[in-house]
Amino acid sequence: MKTYSIAQIPGDGIGADVIAAAWSVIESIAKTEGFAINSTEFPWSCAFYEETGAMMPADGIETLRAFDAIFLGAVGWPQQVPDSVSLHGLLLPIRKSFVQYANIRPHRLLPGVEGPLKATAFDILCIRENTEGEYSGAGGRVHQGSSDEVAVETSIFTRRGVERILRFGFEEARKRRCMLASVTKSNAQKYSMVFWDDVTRQLSAEYPDVVVTSYHIDAMAARMVMAPESLDVVVASNLFGDILTDLGAAIQGGLGFAASANINPDRTAPSMFEPVHGSAPDIAHLGIANPIAAIWSGAMMLDHLGEASAARRIMAALEATTASGIGTVPGKDKTDAITRSVLAAIE
Repeated sequence: MKTYSIAQIPGDGIGADVIAAAWSVIESIAKTEGFAINSTEFPWSCAFYEETGAMMPADGIETLRAFDAIFLGAVGWPQQVPDSVSLHGLLLPIRKSFVQYANIRPHRLLPGVEGPLKATAFDILCIRENTEGEYSGAGGRVHQGSSDEVAVETSIFTRRGVERILRFGFEEARKRRCMLASVTKSNAQKYSMVFWDDVTRQLSAEYPDVVVTSYHIDAMAARMVMAPESLDVVVASNLFGDILTDLGAAIQGGLGFAASANINPDRTAPSMFEPVHGSAPDIAHLGIANPIAAIWSGAMMLDHLGEASAARRIMAALEATTASGIGTVPGKDKTDAITRSVLAAIE
C-alpha cells in the first residue's frame, strides 16, 4: 500500500479548523482508494513567533524537506505580529527554499454558488510566479526615522524564472482549451515587463497550438470582471498574480472557495497546498469558517501526489455539497456541517 507523509501546519486563526476538516475528508478518501496517509503537525504560527521570536525553528526547512507534501492552514495575526514578519518568516522561505515557483489557483463557480457577476460559466486557472519578481526581497531602508529616510524595493526577474513559469503555463494550457493570457504592465515598466513580453513571444513559437494573448494588468482586471468566460490559463508575475487571484476568488463566490497549490514542478522538494483566505481573526474560533477552500486544496494535493481518482471524488463531493445549498453562503453553515456533508457525499 502506498503511504504518503504530510507535514501539517495549521497556523493561526481559522487555520486549525479548516485543516482538521479537510484532513478528515482526506483520511476518508484514503481508506476507500487504497492508500495510506500520515501527518505530522507543526505549531509554527504567529503564536509560535511570540513564544520563540521566530515563525519556525532554524532547522524548519530541513525538517519539512523529508515530507511528500505540506498542508498549510493559514498564517497571520496582525494584531500581534506584522504581516511582513509572518510572511517572510514562514511562507516565503518555504516557497523559495523548495523552489515552489508555480502558484496555481483555480477559479470557477461550484454548483449552487452565486458569484457577484452575471457570468456563471467561467473556468480560469491562474498561474502566478511564486519565487522572484516583486517579492524577491531585494532592497532596504536607510536613514530610518529621519526626514531623509529612503526605502528601495527591487524586483528581480531572471530569464530562467520567467521562462519556466511561462512554459508551465503553456503546458497547462495544452491540457485545457489551449488559450494562454500573459499579464504584464509593459507600457509603464519598460525593462522587467517588456522582458516578460519578449520571453512570452519567444516561447509561443514552441507552442503553435496555444493561442497567446498579452494583457496589461489593468485590462486583465477589467476582463476578469466583464468577460471571465473568455479566459482559460492566466500567467502573471508574483505581485500581479497575487492581486488577480484575489479578484478571481471574489468572482467565484469569495475567499471561502479560494484553493491553491505551491508547486515544485521538478519534484525535487515537497510542494505546499493551502487555502488562501487567511487566518480571518474576526471569525476565529466561532466554528463558521468555510472549509471548502481547504478541502479543495487537499484534492489538489492528492492529485499532485498521483491519486487522481481520490482528487476527482473529493471534487465531486464538494460539488454535490454546494449543489444541495450547503456551504454556499458565508457564515450560514457551520464548519462541521459542511464537512459532514462532504463526507456523506464521499460515502
